[in-house]
Amino acid sequence: MKIYDISQEVFSCNVFPGDPSPERQVMLQISEGAVCNLTAFQMCAHNGTHVDAPYHFINDGKTMDQVALERFIGHAYVAEHQGDITAEDAMEILGKARALDGQAAKRILVKGKAVMTEEAARVFAEAGILLFGNESQTVGPEDAPMAVHLIMLGAEIVLLEGIRLGEVDEGVYFLNCAPLNLGGADGAPCRAILISLDE
Repeated sequence: MKIYDISQEVFSCNVFPGDPSPERQVMLQISEGAVCNLTAFQMCAHNGTHVDAPYHFINDGKTMDQVALERFIGHAYVAEHQGDITAEDAMEILGKARALDGQAAKRILVKGKAVMTEEAARVFAEAGILLFGNESQTVGPEDAPMAVHLIMLGAEIVLLEGIRLGEVDEGVYFLNCAPLNLGGADGAPCRAILISLDE
């Protein structure tokens, strides 16, 4: 069994243009005579590796605390792709995942500089997947992310953004990307990991 940490470190993470960066504040230090070391921090819910809840783009959509944990935990399929993900690409990815593990086809992670198109988003939405993850800080074009988000979040697909799959080969893994339980929030940071299924 091998565990892959596919999360970004928070304080050095990538930030979507216009979002505030995480800030760390040292509250107490043993080296200065305090009883312990104590850190406080401030960050956007969508900094670094994070998940989007439907409420992010849909005002009456589910908030982070209302999304079932089973969407974040279970078998997942890692596919590698560069450039736009077309409808044909989406169908091919789903086909490969289903051939290997039907449960993994419910959680799709894409390795590479891939951009979701509206047509591909509809394929994944119609397939009823539970989660889609990518290495970019957003799903869809960075300069126009709304349409893709509306399609996928409208189908209650959890979006796992800002993952790091450089050391991960294509195939089936066990995913855990359970988010912080932020009541009423549109998204939340998570520590995303993949576990190999090899004995």
